Parts: sequence; structure tokens; C-alpha cells
Amino acid sequence: MRIVLLLTTFTLSGCAFVQVSEEGATVAQASATDVVNCTEVGTVDSQTQSRVLLERGSAKVKQELIDLARNQAANMGANAIVAIGEPENGRQSFRAYKC
Repeated sequence: MRIVLLLTTFTLSGCAFVQVSEEGATVAQASATDVVNCTEVGTVDSQTQSRVLLERGSAKVKQELIDLARNQAANMGANAIVAIGEPENGRQSFRAYKC
């Protein structure tokens, strides 16, 4: 039983927890120079689990934060996001823009 639990934990820790919605798929990750002529519509704060018993891979955590931000930005009517700083402890903020 203990082995099954450990295998399940390791399997789940490698899986993505976040899916990009259909609307979120229309939101691009951009740089500050890409959005110079766009209108800022707000700020999006993303949060995901950076640990599931063990530290999760930083690339997976970063991608989930971006996917969450894309979904939230789409709900705000934005079509682009720009990261504000780097991810920290499973959290990151983004500016949302309408271009």
C-alpha cells in the first residue's frame, strides 16, 4: 500500500494541474515592448502548488502560472499578458492588456 501511495504521489507531482481554457488560449504571453500600443486592463495574480510532498519542477510551476494568468486575463477581456517579475513560492503577477 505504501509503495502505491508513493508511486501515485510521484506520478501526480509530474502532471500539470492547470488547463488553458478555450478563451485563455487566445491570450498571448508578451514582452513589455510588444504591448507599447496596447491598453492595460488590469493585474492578474496567479498561484499554484510549488510543492506536492516534494518540490515540483520550476518549469512546470512557471507554465501553470502562465496558464492561470492567461485564463484570468481572458475573463477580463485581455488578449496579452506580461509577467511582473519572476515566480516565487508558486506565485506570480502579470499585467493584462487589450491590443
